[in-house]
Amino acid sequence: MALLASAVRVGITGEGYAAAVGTAAPTTSVSALDVLFIGMGYVSEEGITESYDDTIEDIIAWQNATIVRAVTTASKATLSLTLIESKGATAKLYHKGSTVAVVSAGQWKMDVVAPTADPRAFVFDVIDGVKHLRIYVANGEVTERGEITYANGEPIGFQVTITCYPNASNVILTKFTDDTNWGYS
Repeated sequence: MALLASAVRVGITGEGYAAAVGTAAPTTSVSALDVLFIGMGYVSEEGITESYDDTIEDIIAWQNATIVRAVTTASKATLSLTLIESKGATAKLYHKGSTVAVVSAGQWKMDVVAPTADPRAFVFDVIDGVKHLRIYVANGEVTERGEITYANGEPIGFQVTITCYPNASNVILTKFTDDTNWGYS
């Protein structure tokens, strides 16, 4: 087996986008996104964390009290990140169901409402030099929100966790890449 240092990837840069559920999906890692996908701007230096939380139930046989099988009874995929670019799209994503309105020239307001369901489609581009990884979530929703801290010397961050919901084919997210190493065993 050959070890390939050139196949080690680093998430150097990228961006996240959100749009209404049903917006045209991307088709490759570098295809132009539908104009309805709005960029969410800068993400904190921790980047984006993709997590899976599976609930596994052991089936124990009567004979010898031995585990004979394990069954996945629940599975949850999430993407977590902290958005640090202050703009309307970021505030509306964090404050689910709230809207931004123009008060007067150069003045806006947001009446923060109790959160409501706000499913969206998401795209996260992760770029390492000329290699692209695109994560597409056809139906996801902010299901956890961290605290917002206003402090001298730190960016105001909107920490969110997006839960990915499965489609009719049980697909929770799709990954596209132009990394030829994916074609090798």
